[in-house]
Amino acid sequence: MIIDSFADAISGLAPNVPVLGLDLGSKTIGVAVSDITRRIASPIATIARKKFTEDARLLLAIAEERKAGLVVLGLPLNMDGSEGPRVQSTRAFARNLEKLTPIAITYWDERLSTAAVERMLIGADTSRARRAEVIDKLAAVYILQSALDTLKTTG
Repeated sequence: MIIDSFADAISGLAPNVPVLGLDLGSKTIGVAVSDITRRIASPIATIARKKFTEDARLLLAIAEERKAGLVVLGLPLNMDGSEGPRVQSTRAFARNLEKLTPIAITYWDERLSTAAVERMLIGADTSRARRAEVIDKLAAVYILQSALDTLKTTG
């Protein structure tokens, strides 16, 4: 089931169940997971995109392995908050994934997440090649951690 509000999605989740965070790119999917207290997001993997069925199989295997109860998809809104083609693609991915799993799916505004991670990696003097290897899963961490941090401030 797709739940548009992160707050509603997380309120329906049982205690001690981790959350999966995804950064959907056109070529890769960054994957992160929370701890069971939902305080810390950690990177898991970067999946090279192939076909939806293969991508979904890999993601759902990770979700099952980590016992995730919610999937948070980064929603790439335009800077003015409007929805463009990338948002439509993300929503289509969610609708297709929803058909394959009982795990709830929600969205989190990911504006500037990749740019923020890129700046952090450059600041850490990470080589261009290494940045390319890790940026997607770290963007997923950034998205998920941003969502988790709202739990701390809103209860």
